[in-house]
Amino acid sequence: MHLSQLAAASLIASASLPQVSSFALSRSNFISQISLLSFAAQSSNASGTECNASSTDKEATPPLSQMYDAQYPGTAVQRLKGVHERVKVIAADGTLNGPWEEARRRILWAGGLRDLPDAAPGAGYTGHSFNDWNHVDLTTMNDEIADNQNDGSVKGIAVGNRLGNGIRVASLPELGSGGSWSTCAMGCNQDPPNDVAHIQFRSRIAFKLVWVPNEQYDTFVLVDDDGKLLAKGKPSDGPDALPHLRERMMNFKIMEGSKYASAAEQIAKEA
Repeated sequence: MHLSQLAAASLIASASLPQVSSFALSRSNFISQISLLSFAAQSSNASGTECNASSTDKEATPPLSQMYDAQYPGTAVQRLKGVHERVKVIAADGTLNGPWEEARRRILWAGGLRDLPDAAPGAGYTGHSFNDWNHVDLTTMNDEIADNQNDGSVKGIAVGNRLGNGIRVASLPELGSGGSWSTCAMGCNQDPPNDVAHIQFRSRIAFKLVWVPNEQYDTFVLVDDDGKLLAKGKPSDGPDALPHLRERMMNFKIMEGSKYASAAEQIAKEA
């Protein structure tokens, strides 16, 4: 029974009761019943004749504008947001200033990737991720985009570049739908970026690792798709434990002149 029906029944019932000698009490009772009817009518008008979904149900699915990127429709938007939340964690907990391999594993975790150093290439292997000059873009792509291939548009990358199976094996499911991968950054210094993430997968990057061009190239930053600084680290075990110096120098070289280099350049100036 709706609240309005309940109120009406109550009003009818009260009308059939013997008259109460106190006029003030009868008048008060009558006014309260009328108020109940008014409230019920307002509630019915506001919510419709039936309530088919709770507020929790309505909030479970984000608006379409929060799930879709019109410029780069291959982006797994909610997964990207989850990555950014994890980056906040590793930016604050000090692990990016610990031993390099531990820092790298935490970067993989933040990006929604498993640490699979013993898997075969193409079958989820992530031992190269953030460990050379090129595989430093953390990309979150929609499920239907994961099997996209390079048709030759991304210069310097093999035609084909089949990554779908590895993405599915290595991606951590708890960050939501879609997958993650450490894609090649080559071409990111163009405007718009002409790299694997933006061209092959039509996706934004969640973050990019850039080595700071200080004397030893021993500090790195994580920046988002707009080049905004998200986190930085200086591994505690020193330059010898890092990817080779020429890898770190080449990494910055391919970013130079682009929005992705700005944060690293600023830190180098302040050193």
